[in-house]
Amino acid sequence: MGLLRRIARARLAGRVIRRLRRAGVRDARYYPGPFEVRFTVPGEDEATILPLAPLLGRRKAVDDLVIGRLRVPPRWDAAAGLLRPVLRGAAPGTPLRRPVLPFLSEFVVVDQPDTMTYVTEAQATAWKMPPDEIFATARANLTGAVLHGAADGPVIVRFVDDGNAYWTSHLLLQGWLARLAGQVGGVPVAFAPERGTLLVTADDSPLLAALFAEAEAIFVTSPHLLSPMAYRSDDNGCTVPYVAPEGHPLHQTVRRAERLLAMHEYHQQPPDPSLPSAELHLLGSPSEGWRTRAVWPENTPTLLPQADEVQAGDRTIPWPALAPHLTPTTHTPTRWLATAWPP
Repeated sequence: MGLLRRIARARLAGRVIRRLRRAGVRDARYYPGPFEVRFTVPGEDEATILPLAPLLGRRKAVDDLVIGRLRVPPRWDAAAGLLRPVLRGAAPGTPLRRPVLPFLSEFVVVDQPDTMTYVTEAQATAWKMPPDEIFATARANLTGAVLHGAADGPVIVRFVDDGNAYWTSHLLLQGWLARLAGQVGGVPVAFAPERGTLLVTADDSPLLAALFAEAEAIFVTSPHLLSPMAYRSDDNGCTVPYVAPEGHPLHQTVRRAERLLAMHEYHQQPPDPSLPSAELHLLGSPSEGWRTRAVWPENTPTLLPQADEVQAGDRTIPWPALAPHLTPTTHTPTRWLATAWPP
């Protein structure tokens, strides 16, 4: 291959990579042998391969092809009606996100018949739209389902998604969960163990304890797991974690669910290239209670997950005693920089 041809190909690849970066893709890389660019769409795990040969001599086609692969309309008026909110844990790349629940955030996707693409921060900039308006538009597009009838005994309402209903996203709609009181016969408590499943029962239902167990079983086996925790509505109609205070029969059950979610999200977190990240473990039993422990084996700077206790060498230190010596970082979920074992 001649030098001029190699230069032309490299320039084309450079234009494609710059366009991808403007759309929020950070890991795009050019492979000259097969003449392709590989990248990961924000929010997805599998790499996308973009052949460059069809773009040779078609400079204006770069934007169309990149947008087609990302499946995000370039204009706000074309995209607005396709937006939907989704509830997720951490997602790869730089999607537009805002925290809404412990370890869970609200994202916005472009919903099309054959794909769902996360909206990135760069795309919000390209649309010249403030993030709050993008989130509000996505929520407004999600029509809250209305159930009819009333419960005449203990009941579990099961919402199973066919890919179009966005049931777990309904937890983001103010007042929606509370409106199910008549259908479940009491104050609604919801579980979203995986992206396509939403389970709701009443807070005083004899089925609630079993539903915790079912939610955990789904959570630990699903390829699209979301959360084993239970949720309710607060006085403003916003979804918040279900709380069982000390002495409540479900107190330790709730603690276990909270800590299972924390363990999963920290485990999924990409390693920091500059510092070691401590592991998080779940310890305990239903009788003695559940707690998390971060393991800090070496007396060197380490990124700690938030835990109930930290094992530093052969000592176990309660988190409240260690917290004043830690510095929060920008990781999601938050890690804490620990520079040295406390004296």
